[in-house]
Amino acid sequence: MNKKELKKMLKPLIKECIKEVIFEDGTLSSIISEVMKGVGQPIVEQKQSFPTKPKPQYETEEQARTRLDEQRRKMMDAIGGDAYNGVNLFEGTTPTTAQPSEGAAQGPLSGVDPNDSGIDISSVKGKSSAIWSKMKRKK
Repeated sequence: MNKKELKKMLKPLIKECIKEVIFEDGTLSSIISEVMKGVGQPIVEQKQSFPTKPKPQYETEEQARTRLDEQRRKMMDAIGGDAYNGVNLFEGTTPTTAQPSEGAAQGPLSGVDPNDSGIDISSVKGKSSAIWSKMKRKK
């Protein structure tokens, strides 16, 4: 008897024995109950705390201008001051208003000059939570 014939004879017998053990002896129900016990355990979530970003500090107009000048200087250094024979290509330039293309939707600030400083909110800096709570109560 070779290996193939032995396998052909034993396979149905082993299959029948396994079925008998699982279904008739109650092994399947104990497997299911064990699985359900494992599923019934609560899943615990571990929360990680991430470092919070520091609150942005508001800058005056002069500080903003010096920061922008510093940024421009760094950009000129990055592209190489000698690249244009030392000429600052952006000296004295101002932003232009974007011309909307035909059929394009206008934005909420489309008619506002980019150099418009807007409303001064410097007095609100430390009082914003109190102002917000008053606004919520008025509803």
